[in-house]
Amino acid sequence: SRLDRVYRPNEKVQGVVVVHANKGWSHNGINMIVEGLIYLSHANRGFVGIGGDTRPTQILRNELSVAAPGKVADGITEFPFEFTIAPGPGQQLFESYHGVYVSVVYNMSVICERGVMKRTLTKDTEFLVENPTKVTVTDPAPITFSINPSSLENVGAKVISTVPKFSISGRLHRSKCPINQPLTGEVIIESAAAPIKSLELQLVRIETVNAEGKSTKEATEVQNIQIGQGDICRNFTVPLYMVFPRLFSCPSVSTPTFQIEWEVNLIIIYGEGFMITENFPVTIYRD
Repeated sequence: SRLDRVYRPNEKVQGVVVVHANKGWSHNGINMIVEGLIYLSHANRGFVGIGGDTRPTQILRNELSVAAPGKVADGITEFPFEFTIAPGPGQQLFESYHGVYVSVVYNMSVICERGVMKRTLTKDTEFLVENPTKVTVTDPAPITFSINPSSLENVGAKVISTVPKFSISGRLHRSKCPINQPLTGEVIIESAAAPIKSLELQLVRIETVNAEGKSTKEATEVQNIQIGQGDICRNFTVPLYMVFPRLFSCPSVSTPTFQIEWEVNLIIIYGEGFMITENFPVTIYRD
């Protein structure tokens, strides 16, 4: 019933199953299975379910009879269906998300069995679930930053002595970010002894999986946006603007079995081959 296939918990999903039949044929019934699954995996270990199960964890399941056994007429026939998005007993719905080690997928599968010696027809369609954050965020928690050689971390004294002098300042307008609004801010190159090649903004997911008696925490890149190219003018305000990608980002979540956290990296790449990275943890939520 919605072109974008986006729904929220407790909303009704309505639609039709469209059958294109050449010369008509009989069938043993048309059924639909609706599932919401959480896929967890340790790095290089394959999927594991909650509690160490090798299967994905089911958080939603509906079985519908779309059409009783009978015959489909020649041409196009539509069969209506309807179901409500609600979690299974003792389960909780999470937002649709396609990650590397954590994924939450909602899917509709239509199955039409046509009897002996005839191929069973199947069709899968993913739909998306948006799950509003229960906690109300009143403080956007802006971040003001200043970067210079003395502020660098995890860099030895010998290496710092070889880094050309620089001074960079700026701010993120919020570190608690609504997912349906862009991440914004500004950065100023106050001074830089070496020419700058590129200025980039990187979104990083941090996924933690607690299963099979072990915990795995991995950070992976979601997207990288160039916000400045070439030797940027000094004392010029460069705007920061990043839209959170659908499906590949979701509200921050923490459960006993998995966590999804987010960071933003400001990356300054110099023409001489070295780069400076400033890291900002952010919290994503949905209104």
